Amino acid sequence: MTTRREFVAAGVAFVGCSLFPEAHAQVRRREVVVNGKRVRTIDVHAHAIIPEAQALMKQKAAPAYASTMAERLKRMDEQGIDMQALSINPSWYALERDLVTKVIELQNEKLAEICANNRERFVAFASVALQYPDLAVRQLEHGVKKLGLRGAAIGGSVEGLELSNAKFHPVWAKAEELGVLLFMHPQRTPDLDNRLKGNGGLDNTIWNPLETTLALSHLIYEGTLDRFPGLKLCAAHGGGYLPSYADRSDHVCLTFPERCAAVLLKKAPTEYLKQLYFDSLVFSPEALRHLAAQVGASQLVMGTDDPFGWTKTSVDHILGTPELSDAQRAAILGQTAARLLGISL
Repeated sequence: MTTRREFVAAGVAFVGCSLFPEAHAQVRRREVVVNGKRVRTIDVHAHAIIPEAQALMKQKAAPAYASTMAERLKRMDEQGIDMQALSINPSWYALERDLVTKVIELQNEKLAEICANNRERFVAFASVALQYPDLAVRQLEHGVKKLGLRGAAIGGSVEGLELSNAKFHPVWAKAEELGVLLFMHPQRTPDLDNRLKGNGGLDNTIWNPLETTLALSHLIYEGTLDRFPGLKLCAAHGGGYLPSYADRSDHVCLTFPERCAAVLLKKAPTEYLKQLYFDSLVFSPEALRHLAAQVGASQLVMGTDDPFGWTKTSVDHILGTPELSDAQRAAILGQTAARLLGISL
C-alpha cells in the first residue's frame, strides 16, 4: 500500500497533500471486457509535471495540473483506465545546458519514483534535452536502463528545428538501439501566432495537429524513417491531419516528382504511416475507423490527454467503433501499448 508520505514525496503536480488512500478506496474501478474477457487498458497520452522542475525553469503550471493523485485515480477508475504512461510536455528546449541537465535529472527521478510507488497504475516516458543531442542520448539511456522509464517524450520540433534534422540522428539511433517508444507531442511555436488569434482556441485546436502533421511529413520526406526503420514513434492526437489526407502525400511525388527528388524514398509516403503509431484521440467512431483503415488498427493505442479533459470516453470510443473487431479493440485498448512499453499483462 502506497502511503500518503510516499505520494507527497514524489512531487508530481497531480499529487496533493490532501491525498490519503482511503479517499480513493471509495471508487470502484470499471473493468473493461471485450468478448467476455477482461482487458487491461493502457492510456499512452497522459500528462504530468514536476513542481520543483517547473520552479527551476521559472514556469507556471496550467490549472489542469492542480488535481490530486486521488482525483486522477478516480478519473481513471471511472473511465476504465487501468494504467497510464505519464509524459511531461517538453518546455525546456530553450534552456542552457547546465540548467536543463538539472531539470531533466529531477523530472526523470521523480517520474521513476511515482511509478515505483504505483507499479500497477503508472509507467512513464523519460524527459530528454533534444537541443543537446549528446546529452539527450545519455538521459534516454539512463532513464531506461537505470530508472526503468519506458521510452521518451519529445516535442514535434526543437526551437525551430525539425526532428528530421541530422542533428538529432544520434537520439533516434539510441532509441532504435534500446527498442523503446518515443511519444511525440506537439510544441507551441510562434510561427503562426498572428493567424491563430481569436475564438476557438486555434493555437491548440489547429496548431497542435498541424505541428504533428509537419513533424511526421518531414520525417517521411527527409528519409529519417528510412534511416531508422526500427524507430518506434507514437504521434499524439491521431497523427494530426496527416492520416486524414494522406493520399495527397503520395500524389505530390507523382504530380511534381522534382519536389520529392532530393531524397530517394524506399516506398510511397503513405506506407511509412504503417510503421508509426498513433493515439486514439480523434473523437468520433468515423474518425477512428478512418484512422485504422489508413494506418492499420495494429498501429493504434489509446490516448486521453489527461488531465486536460479532452475526452472522458476513450474506452467507449474504441468499444463503440463498429468496424473494429474484438481482437482489434483489445489491442488498441491495451495490448499494443503493453508490447511497446514492456508491460506484462
